[in-house]
Amino acid sequence: MGIFDTIKEKLSNEFIDIIEWLDYTDDTICHRFERYQNEIKNNAKLIVREGQTAVLINEGQLADVFKPGTYTLNTQNMPILTTLKGWKYGFNSPFKAEVYFVNTHLFTDEKWGTKNPITLSDDRFGLVEIRAFGTYAYRINDAGKFIIDIVGTDNNFTNFEINEHLKSLIATRFTDTVGEAKLPIELYAANTTELSETCKEVMQPEFNSVGISLEKFFIENVSMPEELKKEIFEYSRIDKLDLDKLTKFKTAKAIEAAAANEGGTAGAGMGMGMGFVLAQQMGGMMNPQMGQQQGQQQQQQGGMMPPPMPSAVQYFYAANGTQAGPVSLQQLQGLFANRTVNKDTLVWKAGLAEWTALQQVEELKSFLGGNTPPPLPPQ
Repeated sequence: MGIFDTIKEKLSNEFIDIIEWLDYTDDTICHRFERYQNEIKNNAKLIVREGQTAVLINEGQLADVFKPGTYTLNTQNMPILTTLKGWKYGFNSPFKAEVYFVNTHLFTDEKWGTKNPITLSDDRFGLVEIRAFGTYAYRINDAGKFIIDIVGTDNNFTNFEINEHLKSLIATRFTDTVGEAKLPIELYAANTTELSETCKEVMQPEFNSVGISLEKFFIENVSMPEELKKEIFEYSRIDKLDLDKLTKFKTAKAIEAAAANEGGTAGAGMGMGMGFVLAQQMGGMMNPQMGQQQGQQQQQQGGMMPPPMPSAVQYFYAANGTQAGPVSLQQLQGLFANRTVNKDTLVWKAGLAEWTALQQVEELKSFLGGNTPPPLPPQ
């Protein structure tokens, strides 16, 4: 073997290349495989491990995408790149292409939260403010789209670089979702599971548009100001309690507190009042017959009292298309005498179903001279 054959064999062996990426970090999403002048040798070995996707970019254009496996790079397994290069009969020389490795494993326990309070309108409490926070998990489901839309030419794209964008997106969509839900304010914290599922469905299209899949979304807490929380608790108690019983309970507690203040005049008076009340109750319990006798005496005395005086009948009348009155019977008779009202005037009193002409009301017919006897019949 001549010297030139030795050099040729050596160079041929150097052309064989292995392209792979071992991720030793926890936050790298995309890594560009660096080669001198981006040259890849013919029949190079491409090793894509589980949880990875390899993407070839040719002169800024997306070429081929490789899932986990081992590949020998040639025209058979690089159809798109072969078309872009215009290779019809294969190639034997090195070619230029950028190789990006994308992490497709699940990125978990990512934090999100509302930077500013969310203002909501509640039917009972008016405008209220809430905050929320939680966690989410995502993975890259379309490596090509993710590199084109998000990564660009970044040679080492990390989770930190996209996390702020995703948190802002989540906060915006969360605000829209809770605003359209129109739930009572206390139900947001009580229905975090249902609200989480709804928010995930709303946000999923936004994530998919850049090649990301939102795998999990959790709302851990929805908080509100302490004074509003106290109002809600008090409102809930009142809504469940019997207001009459609550009033009696509060009164009893107030009496107890006042009676405990032995040095105060209010306490002494309250104590005396309680004593009288208890004495009456105890007397009624110890001597029920006496109580019955007192009740019978009160009933007998009540039977001897005359009934209340009957109230005078009041009349309303129509004058010039408007309602006038009320007036007494004597006042109405005076109005008839001075011709303010006549027999056809509409009048009303309690007991009449509708307005009635004066001449049709029985007790008012005397205004018309109805008490004068008619003339005698001819003999």
